[in-house]
Amino acid sequence: MLNSEDKGKTFWEHLEDLRGNLIRIGLCLILFFAVSFILKDIIFKVVFYPTENDFITYSVLGVKPVKFNLISTEITAQMMAHIKTAFVFAIILSSPYIIKSLFSFIAPALYENEKKYSIHILISSYLLFLLGSLVNYFIIFPITLNFLADYKVATQVSTLISLESYTETLLMMTLVFGIIFEIPVLCWLLAKFGLLKYRLMKQYRRHAIVIILIAAAIITPTSDIFTLSIVFLPIWILYEASIIIVKHSEK
Repeated sequence: MLNSEDKGKTFWEHLEDLRGNLIRIGLCLILFFAVSFILKDIIFKVVFYPTENDFITYSVLGVKPVKFNLISTEITAQMMAHIKTAFVFAIILSSPYIIKSLFSFIAPALYENEKKYSIHILISSYLLFLLGSLVNYFIIFPITLNFLADYKVATQVSTLISLESYTETLLMMTLVFGIIFEIPVLCWLLAKFGLLKYRLMKQYRRHAIVIILIAAAIITPTSDIFTLSIVFLPIWILYEASIIIVKHSEK
């Protein structure tokens, strides 16, 4: 709910506040982009770590990674990969400030209970997105990378993966799993709006499991049960957690 100070502001004053917030967010992004761009060696050590023999996932699973060569096929490819990767890291690093800044702008218009829910949603969404990104980086992406790098239609074909293909696949999969891990928050919101019921989720649990299995098979195009299980289990656990969350929200 608006406090007395915010109630006295005109539309243009609110617009000026928004402009100030956007400028600060832009400056924050530029700062973190510059830092990420300068720290190129560290950034790309993280990006290329899943291709190394000592990557933690391979050590834990006892898997020997497939060796392949990364190539640059265009004159601007390495520079563009550097810029895109630095920008993604800048967004990740500055996202806490961006979320805080935007929330501080809309918070005065919310009631106290709405503020509480909003804070819970923002923190939960951010943490779940990070968790999904980490699951992809340490588990899903390395397994998928090794399968695709070792896949051959014929012995005459050598595997040469372009830098652009590698970085874009990593970033795309990170985004996908970050969004997938938002399922509990989405279910909670739908339950709060009365669009999702505990009884319905429990009734169609088996259907959901089949859909999750199909999605896991699409995400990881490998033929072994172990790899499929690694992808299936986190999503299934998220669904089960969502059922509990929806049940609790109805009470």
